[in-house]
Amino acid sequence: MKLAVLGAGAWGTALAISLTGRHEIVLWGRNAAAMTELQATRRNAQYLPDHALPPRLALTARLEEALAEAELVIVAVPVSGLRETLQQLHHRRPGLPLLWACKGFETGSGFLPHQIVAETLSPATHCGALSGPSFAEEVAAGLPAAITLASLNPDFARDSARALHGHRLRLYSSTDLVGVELAGALKNVIAIAAGLSDGLGLGHNARAALITRGLAEIARLGVAMGGRTETFMGLSGLGDLVLTCTGLLSRNYRVGLGLAQGTPLPDIMQQLGHVAEGVTSAEAAVQLARHHQVEMPIADAVRQVLAGVLGVHQAVDLLLAREPRTE
Repeated sequence: MKLAVLGAGAWGTALAISLTGRHEIVLWGRNAAAMTELQATRRNAQYLPDHALPPRLALTARLEEALAEAELVIVAVPVSGLRETLQQLHHRRPGLPLLWACKGFETGSGFLPHQIVAETLSPATHCGALSGPSFAEEVAAGLPAAITLASLNPDFARDSARALHGHRLRLYSSTDLVGVELAGALKNVIAIAAGLSDGLGLGHNARAALITRGLAEIARLGVAMGGRTETFMGLSGLGDLVLTCTGLLSRNYRVGLGLAQGTPLPDIMQQLGHVAEGVTSAEAAVQLARHHQVEMPIADAVRQVLAGVLGVHQAVDLLLAREPRTE
């Protein structure tokens, strides 16, 4: 299959590397100078410096070239750039089947990716989301990973998952698009809380409690918005949550660690050099929870820490002071 991967960040590059062995891939990035450097060095020095790009992987900064022969496009830009990228895609290749690999909420509208897609593309476009426990560094290295491909069209979900499924990168199909996207967005917020907990030295027991109660928060809101309970127990729910709450490769976890150590948020983001979606997702998550009358105390505590309303120790005290209740 001929695929275009739009977005030459860590995740887009990792997907392109992983899929090149079985498909014809063109990786597109908007920065012409950066793509020229990638072509010359065959290495993404900014995002994945330890992984050489396969010789068969084509690179371009020209969107027309990337899309010219594509049968399927994977959009791997951050949520903040999704709308603009989709508008360009629709202008050049309307109706081209696509998947998006970004997680979080659009600033301002609070939209999930599928809502941005619905506003931007034709309703007849076959499309879906990729989500699940998958550090780009490990996928690029060829280590085993399993992710979910979710679409409202069950045939497209099944057929696309089969086409992309491989020995090292395994795909499972789902029709619970809302549940998969919410889980992918909200786990980043809980991962910041886990980083805060570990940064304060609260121990493994506290982290386990945060992950468990965080999953309960995610599932409560997800079900209220139409997601299915089993989704939150699967790869895109529990799987992704555990990964991002326990691995040092998790940018959101590292945000929490930095805050616990007293590092200002702008400095943390500068040091990361990557997008940490949980930073912008916390506010949207709490707004959605209020709208659906769902309690999300961990997400709300994270939101207040990020906004500077609460200190990290105050946030912990606030959570520990909550009244006991049935699980």
